[in-house]
Amino acid sequence: MNYFSDSSEWQWMFDNAIDWKRILPLYYPHYPTVDGLETEEEVKSFLKEILGGVGEWAGTSVREIGQLLDEQGAGKVENGRTINSEALERMVKEARELQVYGITLPQEYGGMELPNAVYMMSQNLLSRSCMCTSTLLGFYTSLGEMLIRYCPKEVADQYVPQIIEGKISGSMNLTEPECGSDLSAMKTSATLQEDGTYLLNGQKIFITNGGGGLAFVLAKVKGDPDTLDGISMFFVRQDHPGKEGANFVVDKAEEKMGMHGSFTTVVTYEDTIGELVGVQGEGFKYMLHLMNEARILVGIQALGGIEESLDYAENYAKERVAFGKPLTELPLMKRNLEDYATERDAIRALLADTMSWFDIYLKLDNKKVHTGCDLSDEEKKLYDEASMWTRKRTPLVKFYATEAYTDLSKKAVQVLGGYGFIKEYPVERYHRDSFGPLLYEGTSQIQALMALKDTLKYVMKDPKKFFSGMFFKHPTTALINGDNEWSSQYKAVHYRFKKNLVSLVIGCLKPEAWKDVFDPKKWQQEERFEELMTHAETLCWALSYTETLRVLCDHANKDSTRSDLFMRYHRLIEPRLEAIYKDWEIRGQ
Repeated sequence: MNYFSDSSEWQWMFDNAIDWKRILPLYYPHYPTVDGLETEEEVKSFLKEILGGVGEWAGTSVREIGQLLDEQGAGKVENGRTINSEALERMVKEARELQVYGITLPQEYGGMELPNAVYMMSQNLLSRSCMCTSTLLGFYTSLGEMLIRYCPKEVADQYVPQIIEGKISGSMNLTEPECGSDLSAMKTSATLQEDGTYLLNGQKIFITNGGGGLAFVLAKVKGDPDTLDGISMFFVRQDHPGKEGANFVVDKAEEKMGMHGSFTTVVTYEDTIGELVGVQGEGFKYMLHLMNEARILVGIQALGGIEESLDYAENYAKERVAFGKPLTELPLMKRNLEDYATERDAIRALLADTMSWFDIYLKLDNKKVHTGCDLSDEEKKLYDEASMWTRKRTPLVKFYATEAYTDLSKKAVQVLGGYGFIKEYPVERYHRDSFGPLLYEGTSQIQALMALKDTLKYVMKDPKKFFSGMFFKHPTTALINGDNEWSSQYKAVHYRFKKNLVSLVIGCLKPEAWKDVFDPKKWQQEERFEELMTHAETLCWALSYTETLRVLCDHANKDSTRSDLFMRYHRLIEPRLEAIYKDWEIRGQ
């Protein structure tokens, strides 16, 4: 089984949903390329070969490894260090042999320097087989990117080649006991030494891959404020040159309900030597850059889990006979499976479009920040557009895909009936694993609050434009413009969403008079937002549905055969949106 080459949906997404026309010139400004590729089509063919290789590995060996990791676990902790299990060591070794650690990292270090969209698609393919494998491999790539982006060149020169060779990896250390999403409450301290290094003291929990060897750690320099502006980032090595023994200690590996093959650790720092990364007090900003990419990747992970769960359930239903028919021919089961597949395919489309925008944003952002090169006027325009879409989509794809993974993997268990509850069948593992993506990199509630914040910032920037603008998007304009059926339906859905959003916002913020609606100063009173925050999750659902429908409409305009998916998804979400609007109306009374 090849998860890429055998998937007609991913083949379509590669050819049509990824904006290669704008992405490839950012990576390959001249032909022939360094690798001797003569044209854009040759580059795309090469990228397909890479994904085909990952898809083959994911569909064969990694499937076996996934089951073994669930049984054996990631390994154990001895003397403050993590020791890989046999299954995890096999995965690390195979990944090293296939040279998958440096897909996006620069060629000067031995990487392949491929577009980020290829890396994200490869993460999806691996997540189908084993959520733990994609998680671990992600910490090689992300660590290399952070070293190049924020650390001195001599540090990157030392460690990035080792990362690409699969010799070392690392972790991102944020969460502390009694300090989860509220990072301003963290206690880990950093004290400046005469040689310019810092001594770190504190403890971090829920740290994925905490024994990888390297770490970026958030801590507060003594004397800095207890706010996000008081958080700094430090680069730490477990084996620090000239220091006897471990520089930091892995206390234990947590036992989890799922994702057994991924180390989730408690890490303690006692006079741990660290080096300040960047500017003091800007650590949260640096980590936020990583977290934004991670949240999109978690959505992509969840999609892989959805695909594998439903694929297994559908194949089972085709073979299982009840009442003289395969389950797939029983009316209720047939409808359910069609609805599950519709949501899966719609989420895939949303994520493919999002990874395309993110690739453009990341490449131009790295050019601006890391190289110090000025962007051309055309690049600035593209950067602003990609930045806007990346910011808007990030909480939505993390929220929607992970919630859907937990729900649809549960549905897969139900398709198998009692067998779904038995370890002999892998769907119970898929469901257990689904709770990892649901929780890490910010829970659904955190994503919903982020989406609400971004929506309100958009409204507050120019309330008059926001409230008046909806009147120019009335569905009747579709008739004037001569839109096709799906474009007309999308505009009607979008108009109805904005109309109900206006009612919700006004109902919660309760302006004293209509003139207050158009006064940005009246929107700055924070106490007005508490009631609106209770609607954050339903708003995030509505935003996710309408944004996915937007993408499906764009795809149908590119290829009319995709209009069927648009129509099916429209039928699926219409009653969900109406239920949300009814909730807004009732709670607003």
